[in-house]
Parts: sequence; structure tokens; C-alpha cells
Amino acid sequence: MLTLVVFLLCAASSASASVKGGAAAGLRLNNDQLYKFSYSTEVHVDRARGSKEGSAGYRISSDVDIHLVWRDPSSKDDQLIQLAISNVKIDPVSPRSAKKNVLHGSTAESVLGKTKLAALTKPFLVHLKNGKTKAFYSYWAEPGTIRNLKRGLASLLQVQHTTGKVVENDVSGRCTVEYRAVKDQVTRTKILETCKTAETGFTTHIEALGVTRKSTSVTTFTLEDGLIRSAEAEETHRLVVNARRTAAAKVVSRQSLTFVGTEAGPWEVAGKDVGGVVKSVDAKLAAVGIIADKVKSQCKGCPSLFEHWQTEQKQLEPASLSKAAAPRSFLALIQSIRKSSKDEILKVLKSASKTSLPQMVDAVTSSQTPASLDAMLEFLNFTDTKGFVLQERFLYACGFASHPNEKMLQALLEISKGKIGSTDIKESVVIIMGALVQKLCEKGGCNIPAVVEVKKQILEGPYSTVVDSEIQMYLLALKNSMLPEAIPIFTKYAESEVGAYSTISLTALQRYDFSLMTDEVKKTVNRVYHQNRRIYEKNVRAAAADVILSSNPSYTEVQNLLLSIGNLPHEMNKYMLSKIQDILRFQLPASKVIREAMKDMNSHNYNRFAKVGSSSAYSGFMARSADVTSTYSLDILYSGSGVLRRSNMNMYSTCKGDMLHGLQVAIEAQGLESLIAATPDEGEADLESFAGMSALLFGVQLRPVTFFKGYSDLMSKMFSMSGEPMNVVKGLILLTDHSEVIQLQSGLKASAEFQGGLAIDISGGMEISLWYRESKTSVNNKGALVLTGNVTVDMDFMRAGVEVSFETEASLDFITTVQFSEYPFLVCMQMDKTTFPFSEYATKYESVSTGKSVVSRKGKKQLVPGSEFPLHQENSNMCKKVFDSDW
Repeated sequence: MLTLVVFLLCAASSASASVKGGAAAGLRLNNDQLYKFSYSTEVHVDRARGSKEGSAGYRISSDVDIHLVWRDPSSKDDQLIQLAISNVKIDPVSPRSAKKNVLHGSTAESVLGKTKLAALTKPFLVHLKNGKTKAFYSYWAEPGTIRNLKRGLASLLQVQHTTGKVVENDVSGRCTVEYRAVKDQVTRTKILETCKTAETGFTTHIEALGVTRKSTSVTTFTLEDGLIRSAEAEETHRLVVNARRTAAAKVVSRQSLTFVGTEAGPWEVAGKDVGGVVKSVDAKLAAVGIIADKVKSQCKGCPSLFEHWQTEQKQLEPASLSKAAAPRSFLALIQSIRKSSKDEILKVLKSASKTSLPQMVDAVTSSQTPASLDAMLEFLNFTDTKGFVLQERFLYACGFASHPNEKMLQALLEISKGKIGSTDIKESVVIIMGALVQKLCEKGGCNIPAVVEVKKQILEGPYSTVVDSEIQMYLLALKNSMLPEAIPIFTKYAESEVGAYSTISLTALQRYDFSLMTDEVKKTVNRVYHQNRRIYEKNVRAAAADVILSSNPSYTEVQNLLLSIGNLPHEMNKYMLSKIQDILRFQLPASKVIREAMKDMNSHNYNRFAKVGSSSAYSGFMARSADVTSTYSLDILYSGSGVLRRSNMNMYSTCKGDMLHGLQVAIEAQGLESLIAATPDEGEADLESFAGMSALLFGVQLRPVTFFKGYSDLMSKMFSMSGEPMNVVKGLILLTDHSEVIQLQSGLKASAEFQGGLAIDISGGMEISLWYRESKTSVNNKGALVLTGNVTVDMDFMRAGVEVSFETEASLDFITTVQFSEYPFLVCMQMDKTTFPFSEYATKYESVSTGKSVVSRKGKKQLVPGSEFPLHQENSNMCKKVFDSDW
């Protein structure tokens, strides 16, 4: 019985295989037949929500004749076929008036040119085996754009009659394709994200500043007796700016192949193999591959980089940096620089005015091409102290690089090993190397030689010197690098006797994911806050509290923090109380465990939660939309005598689950009690007079700026204070940088370029008036943002595309005024944004090689009203007293 069952199963299996083998595996042609088809391919380029009727684009239609050239005698599905395109027409994708039609009155020959039309209509061969393209035969001498159009037609012929997933080569690359067969209809879905091509692009490593592409490609075949009766393909690519989804563009490609009929055709060619048959047909035919050629469009009549610079130079003068024109010109120059040689770039650098040169350095460095980096390295002399501004602008632009490579890091490494005229520049080089390590490691390049060498240098750096400034330099570089290997170093220096080391280490630990906060790290941070081993400065303890509360704190950790309130220095009691209340109010991650701990009346009682003072912590929303949520936080810690100890302003943006630390400006002051004959707080009696500012911008820690250091420097600065703030960072930053070539199945290519530029000016200052017994700290942020996205289909003979863009200008000021003429002193914090403009545009364009072009542009502008960001009510009451002259 068992033997019979096995036999029946084998018989059934054999029968199934026999049926499968009998069916056509793909397209199957008969000898002595000429198959006639009509074919069209069209491309639409528009805004993401644009209609088919309003798109820019064109349609190429033709007749196609196909016949069998040779078939392997042993396999009916191993065929060499010939395709010939004829009767070519080029039309707009949608009806339009003569005035708006660049193709009005033209013919295929006038658009393509006689040579290209002849190349397109010259027959070519395709080797099909089991419905898949094994080889594509055409002519090396013909233009790449024409070969790609032929490949697009050949790719449309690939089909199989069975359901399943396969890997295919076609004009788009090597892609995974899923077939679904139902009776005489087959649906082919190409999984475009799997396609491997020779042309690769780049994108911003920060998702919140990046661009997302969503693509689909579906072809539907109607078959009859192994012959394609029709093939309809549609491919769509949508590119969306993550931070603003209305800034989006799409390209839609369609192909249509329809069977018209048959007539008598040529006989098969005799031959043993495909290669011999091809030679007998035409000796000039060559196997050129089915995957598309790289084709670079030539810009006819485009200005040189020097000419372009002359037209843009005025927009890049310092006076224009807060206007949208500056980043707009900056982005345009980057596109021009990316196409230029080293000598062309050097010519512009050497001719730029002294005032516009720093902005040109920003543009050249942000271009991130081998030629632009070589030009900068030749132009800058790091041994010259007079070139400080240009050197630092170059280094900061490297730190903000959207897609840095090993060559950039290697260049900074070589600079660090050489002679550097300025100590500040030496520090900036090392600090920025840390930022490049983080970006390269994030892209999987942690083991490339330059990264390995820099990692070794900065990880060993703190132990290789006894010079305070150098230890701080290495700690800041490690803070930028975000290396997990640096956590033990930060843990050690968190307990340092030097307050600056502790603060840097603790703020660095706060940047890591809490999953990396081991028990040892947590114990160390808690020891610092609770002063188990030594007395620490207030700002160090405040930084430790921030780490604890942001690192998934345990119930015990939170309870101990709550129990400490009431036993801390006067102003720190108020600071910690504000911090806890802010976390609860703003629903931050630690809220839940804090609420649990506050159920215990030992930690949550009037004695602790009624502490008074001027220190505070407050978080709020700057903007909330479907695309992005922006928040701010302001932490102010004073000494018991009323002098500012630490001011910390942070701005965060969350987009698609990715959080970006956009800005942090921290002002620290110490040792100022002697000015007002006050008693220093615990652990701060011997601190040297000092005030300075540190900035972190888009995740990159910059070199701190010192306002004054030492009593004599303080006194000289006080008597010479102009009231003007000191610049922290000023320049142009390439925020969004996305570039890719989208190879369409039709053989056409779409190029996508999205760039966002920011002109920024961050300054800060601190004024102390002994006469009026008043101090004022200010942080001023001015900026202009422009983002442009271009999607273009350029085939040499015709060009169609769309540009989406938006731009805005804004100013944000944060001012803290303290009156210490009597106790308790008065503190007023103000955070204001001015009314600012916002504009959005969409531009569609078409042009032909004859020079005729059509451009249409739509846009909208609006004014966003200014406002003062809300802080706690206590601050509002205090501000009324500070600025009420009758009080």
C-alpha cells in the first residue's frame, strides 16, 4: 500500500512538471512572422499633488516591428529577436496652447536631430531565454540616451507565466521582481528599493533634515498563446522633504505596448550559437548590456563658476546674511562649484572680496567634491594666525558636512599633525575631527584607516597631556564622536576636581542612548550629584541631575533626588524643584517614575516643594505640525548671591521619530561674587573669575568662546564693554543635501537634487553694571532658511522638470536681566521671536535643444506673527517688577 502511495505521488509530480514545461516561459515568437506593435513612453514631472494635465513632460510614440532571428533547436524559449523602431513622434504629455508648447511646430527629427533619430530607428537585437533578457545587442557608437531608450523597450518584453519572485536585470539595474499570474494576465511588480545600479547618490545623514523617496513600479501584461497582446507599465517616484511634506515632487513614467497585427517576415538565420548569429546579422552589433549607461547632460550656454560668482557675490556680503537671498545664492553656488575644477574654484577664492570670502569658503567646503577640498587645502595656510576667520569657517563647514568622506577626515588629521598658528584653530581641528568620526561611523565607516587613527588619537588624548585646554579639547572631540568607547572616559572625568572636565563629561553622557548607561556610569553620576566623595560646583551637580533624569531613572534614584531638595544650596533647591515640575508638566519620559516617587510624603511635602528662588527650568513648544514638532527648554541657575551661574537654552526638532538637537547655547559664569562683596556658595570659594559661552549646533559641539578669564581681564572688559554681543557662530550651512539619479524602466533618467541652506548668526553677551547693580545676558539668533528641490528628466534633446522651494527669515532673542540691588533679587527672562515671512513656490519648466523653453511659476507668501514664548507665571510677575518704573 505504501509503495502505491509513493508511486502515485511521483506520477502526480511528473505530470505537473510536464505541464509546466509545456507552457511558454515567456514571450515566444514564430518563424517567418513580423509582429507589429504600437509603443509609447511618457514622463510626467510635477508637484506631488499635481494633476496629470498640469505636469511638465513629454511623450515619445512609435511603431515597433519584432521578428525572430534565431531559436535554439533544443529550447523554444531561447530566442534571439530583432526590434526596429519607426515613425517616431514626440508630443507634450497633455494638451496645451501653442504659446506654452515647446514642441509646437516641431518634428521628431527637429527635436532629436538627424543623427539621433537615425540611431533610434536602427534595428537592435535582444537575446531572450525563458522570458528573461540574457543579452542586449546595439552599437557602441550610438548616443547613450538612444541606447537607453532601446533598453527601455527591451525591458518591457521580460515576462514569465508563473507566479513567484525572481531577480532580473533590466534597464533599471538588477532588481527583485514579483510576478502574479492569473489566467491570461500577468502583473509584474518591481521592488525598486532592491535595484542595484552603478549610479549612486548621497543624502543627509540626519533624517529630520533629509528627503524620503517612495517608489512603485507595476507592469500589467495581457497574453495570448505566448504572445504579448498588451503591456502597460507605470512607475511613480515621490520625493518628500521630511520637515515639510508640501515641499514634494514626483516623476511618473508610463510605457504602453499594444499588439497591432502580423505579416510575413524574414526567416530564421542558421547558426549554432547566439554570438555567431549576431555577427552574421551585423558585425558592428555588440553586447552592450541591458543596464542603462551613465549619461551626463551637458549644460549649453551655462555661465562659468567665475561668472556665476560675480552675479551672486553681492548676496553673500555680511549685511545680507540674515536675508533669504544669501542661502539662495549659497545653494546656487554649491551646484556650480560641484561641476567645477580645482583651478576654477581657486580663481574665485583669490578674487573674492575680503568681506564675502568667508561665505565663499562656506560654499566651497560644503560642496564636498575632491576638487573643492583640494582647492581649500591649497588656499588656506594654517600656519598664518591672520587667517583665523577663514580657517575656522572651513573647519565648521567640515563639521556640518552632509556626507563627509574619509578624504576630508584625513585632510584634518594631516592639518592637526602640522604646524598651526592659532591655538584656537588647533582645538577646533581636533573637536571637528570628532564630529566627522561620528558621521562616518554612522554610515558604517568606523573601521576605515583615517577613522581608526583619529579614534585612537582622541581616545588616548585626555591621558596624553596635563594641559587643561588640551584635555578639554579631547573631551569635546569625544563628545562630538559619540563613541561608545568614550563612555568610560567621561565616567572617569565626571568626578574630576576640575569643574570644566566634569561639565563636559556629564553633558556628553546625556547625549548617549540610556541603554548605554551601565550601572557603573549611573553610580558615578549619582555620586557626583550627591557629593559622596567630594564637594562639586552647582553647575556640575545640575548637569549630573540632568543625566540622571534623562537616563531612564529608577524609583530609588528619583526618590533620592527628591529627598535632596531642601538640603541643597539655596538657588539649587529652586532649580531642582523647577526641573522636577517641568518634567511633570511637559510629560517628559521620567514623568511616570517621578509621580510614583512623589506618592511618598517624605519626599513630596511642603517643606521641599515650597522653596523660593530665581533659578528655573522650563520647556515649551515652538511649533507643532504634521511634519515636525519643535520644542525649547530654558534652564537658569544662579549663585546664592544672585549672579548667573549657568544659562542653558536648547531647541529640539522631532520628525518621523528622529530627534534633532538643533541648538544649544550655554552661558557659564563663576567667581563673580567679589564684585558685589557676596559670599560664594559651597565649593566655589576658590574659583577664578570667568564667563564664556558654548554652542552646539545641529548635533555638532563647537569650540567654546570666552568672554573673560581672570579678575584683571574681567575688570578691563567691564570698563571697555560696548554692549555689543560676541559672535559665536556666523556663516552658511548646508542642512539638507540629497542627490540621486532615478533610472526609469522606460530608459529615461530623472535626476533629483534637494538642498537646504541656512544663513545663521548666533551671538551672545554678558554685561554687568556695578553702578546700577544689574547684569544682563543675551543670546541672539538670526537666520534665513531656503530649501529647493529639483526633479529633472534631461535627454539632451529635451528637458522637463519641476522645482519646489520654500524660504523664510527669522530672529529669536533670549535675554535675562538680573537686578541685585536688594535681596531677594529680581530676575526677568524674555524669549522673543519677531514677525517673519514665509514663502513657498513651485516652478515647472520644459525646453528643447533648439533653445525654446517654457516656464510656469506659482507661489504663496504669508507673514507669521511674532510672539514672546511663554515661561512660568512667576517669571512674568518678576518681569513686571523689573520693567515697571513705578515699582
